[in-house]
Amino acid sequence: MGMPVHNTKWTADMVRALPDDGMRYELLDGELLVSPAPSLAHQEVLQRLFLLIQSYVERYSIGWTYLSPADIELSPNRIAQPDLFVVPNVGRGKPGTWADVKSLLLAVAVLSPSTASTDRLKKRPWYQEEGVNEYWIVDIESRLVERWRPEDDRPEVISDVLEWQPQPTCELLRIGLANVFDAGQS
Repeated sequence: MGMPVHNTKWTADMVRALPDDGMRYELLDGELLVSPAPSLAHQEVLQRLFLLIQSYVERYSIGWTYLSPADIELSPNRIAQPDLFVVPNVGRGKPGTWADVKSLLLAVAVLSPSTASTDRLKKRPWYQEEGVNEYWIVDIESRLVERWRPEDDRPEVISDVLEWQPQPTCELLRIGLANVFDAGQS
């Protein structure tokens, strides 16, 4: 996300040692990315998605739904802070720390002008390499969601109803994007 900080090969330990100053710090292959707080519109869309996804995840006991800030380190020297993410229930109980998170069912990024390039060009391939089942890039301006899966060369672009079924035993979750993008607007 955000602007890269150059000239230093950062490590996960270095990032974890940074102060809790309200900025979001992420690490992708030695590059430190720093982002300011997101916009109000970003947070409103994120909140609506969270409520829908959390309810579904709890109903089917498939895992746990979280919002950033969070330090998700699925591989060494890569720490990401997806805006919203689902940790699968793999039979070991709820994670006690971020270090306990070893995989994701879903990672969601709500685009901001300062993060669009990083979310699409740096984080997307990383999530695919790490086998994250789905990575959604939510574009508020264009009113659409790009859905990426590990094997995809191109996204599925969704502008009306987003469907998610992380396990075949679960009912399909249908998210009307007009409601996500329009709710609360006057």
